[in-house]
This record gives sequence, structure tokens and C-alpha cells, in this order.
Amino acid sequence: MKITGFELFKVPPRWLFLKVTTDEGIEGWGEPIVESKPDTTAAAVRESFDLVLGKDPAHIEDHVNILLRSGFYRHGPVINSAIAGIEQALWDIKGKALGVPIHQLLGGPVRNTIRMYGWIGGEMYKTTDADIRKQAKDIVGRGYTAMKMNVCGPTGMLATFADIDAVAARAAAVRETIGPDLDFAIDFHGRVHRALAKQLLKVLEPMRPLFVEEAVLPEHSELFPELAASTTIPLAAGERLFSRWDFKRVLGPGGLAIIQPDLSHALGIWECRKIAAMAEAYDVAIAPHCPLGPINLAASLQLDACCPNFLIQEQSELMHYNKGGTLTGYLKNPDTLTTKDGYLPVPTAPGLGIEIDEEKVRAATQHTHTFQPTIWRLKDGSYAEW
Repeated sequence: MKITGFELFKVPPRWLFLKVTTDEGIEGWGEPIVESKPDTTAAAVRESFDLVLGKDPAHIEDHVNILLRSGFYRHGPVINSAIAGIEQALWDIKGKALGVPIHQLLGGPVRNTIRMYGWIGGEMYKTTDADIRKQAKDIVGRGYTAMKMNVCGPTGMLATFADIDAVAARAAAVRETIGPDLDFAIDFHGRVHRALAKQLLKVLEPMRPLFVEEAVLPEHSELFPELAASTTIPLAAGERLFSRWDFKRVLGPGGLAIIQPDLSHALGIWECRKIAAMAEAYDVAIAPHCPLGPINLAASLQLDACCPNFLIQEQSELMHYNKGGTLTGYLKNPDTLTTKDGYLPVPTAPGLGIEIDEEKVRAATQHTHTFQPTIWRLKDGSYAEW
């Protein structure tokens, strides 16, 4: 079998899909995307694809090595995300050619179901306690046993006691609503600085969140051991790390309880399986980052199925980013990604386990998207991390 070509599809709400074709008629799908940079990522896919054109799609390890190492400049979100999309599509082809789901080629499943979590609140600082409680009840009503929320808006180096107390109150509202038997996690989104992170972690401890995500920016990952020593809350990070070499720098020093590689950013399925195995050696759990589309989620489920240290899976349905699109809207088999009672079954269909509705995808390309990052400024006019 030989790779014969590819097509890219930029579709709402903010996704980029890749279709790879072969001379035997088997097609594979991937999701190469950097949020707010779809055209840049698409250009990187086009510039890379000549290196795999005409080659055997089954030689995935070799293709990724060539795609990554043949350029003098390596790694980073754009290059690694472009490679990730190609890699996902090659695994999809390989699984379909062999008639098995991808996880069967990675050692086989170690679980029957995959725990999912929902999203509440969007930018929580804009919402009232009543809004938060209503959103939490809605997620529970949909069968989820876990959810994640933001608790802070634009943040400076430090915050007032009133702001700190407001963060604690938002978290307390969720805990009171869902009770002690369900879980909620908190995303700092890298908005918080060193000293303030310690203060917030302390006031959040009584609510016992499942984890706190991106307590500080990845640029300050050397602080994770210090922050972990200051709290009993498990710390999570990794959505802005792009390879096992990046994760080596955070796993070695310690501090993280959970890593969150994104299979559309960190070189794809096989690289993230390697990252998960590295984490397992440090007794660290994996909870893949996935605020993107159905191909990214389908790839994540293949990984989740075969990793002993898997914790929980993010998904983007109901997320505020998804205006203008739904997670299952581009699928012919939407049930495969429809969460029931807070879980998804381990995929059993060949390849990624999903069937893309190409007619809908092609039609959606007529509605271009220009997702842009939020720009926040503090009262003095200076930029605040989003």
C-alpha cells in the first residue's frame, strides 16, 4: 500500500481535519490544529507531506522520525501538531487495513469503559453563584460524574483578599451542589503567578478538587515541586508540552500528579503512548487534553483504552469554544462519541473507530472560521494571561 495524497478541511467551530488517501482506497483521518492558527498548521502539513507521499503508511515510527528530524529546527506547537495530524491518519489507515481498533496495536485494552468529564462555567469570573450551581446540576443531569471549571479571570501578580475569597466561593458552590461523591477539577489556565498560586491552592483545599490544572505557565514548570509541596491538591499540566522531551523536564523534577498531553499537539498517538509510559514509571496519571474535535477525541480514546495509568478524559461537547459546531456533527456514527452515564465504551471499530461524514465536512468548509484568542488587560492597561 502507498500513500497517494491528502486534503485539508477547515471547519467550524475552530477545527482542521486532514484526510490521507492510499492506492488501495483506504483513507485515514487526522486533526492537525493549533488553536487560532489553522492556516499556519495547514501550511506546515503541506510542507511536510512530500516526505511521506508514495511511502508505505504502515511505517509510522519511521515517518514521524523523518518528519521531525529531517528539519534542522524541531518541535514546537506548529510543527508537532502538523506531524500529529498526519500520524493519526496513518494509524487510522493501519487499523482499517488490519481490521482492528488502534488500541489493539498498542498492547490491547486494559479497561472496558473510559471516564469522561464535562465543562462548566466558561470564564467563571463572569458568572454568579446561581449560574455556577445551575451549570453543575446540568452536567450531573447529563450523567457525568466529573466536571471542570475556571475560577479566575484576569489576574495580576497578586490578588486582593476579596478576589481570593471569591475564587473559594465559586469552588464551594460547585462542591455544595454536586456533593462528596462526584468530582470537579479546576483550571487555572496558566493565569496565576507563583505566590498567588500558593494562596489559591490553600483556600481551595477544603473543596477537595480532583486536580488543579496549569497552576502556573509551562515556562515556570520548575515551580511544580514547590507548589506540590504546599498543597494536598493533585497538580496537572501538559497541554502546552509537545513531545516526550518536554515531558521529561517536568516528570524528572516531580511535582505533577497528572500529565495532560494533547494528541493533536504532542506528535500524535504513538508519541503520547510513550509519554504515558514515562509517566507510569514516575507513578503519574494521564488525562489527555482534548478541547478540540471528534478526530482528536477518537485518537485520545484509543490511548486511554490501553494505558494503565489513565485517569479521566476531557471532551469539548458543551464547551464555550464550540459555538457553531458539535462534537458529533461531522460523524456518521455519532453514538461512538456520545457520553452515557459519564463514560464512553472502549472503541471496537477499526482504526480510530469513527466514520467521518465527508459530505458534511466538505459543506462546512464553506463557512470559514477565524477563532481568535481572548485579549485581557488589567486595570492599569497591562496584558493579563488568558
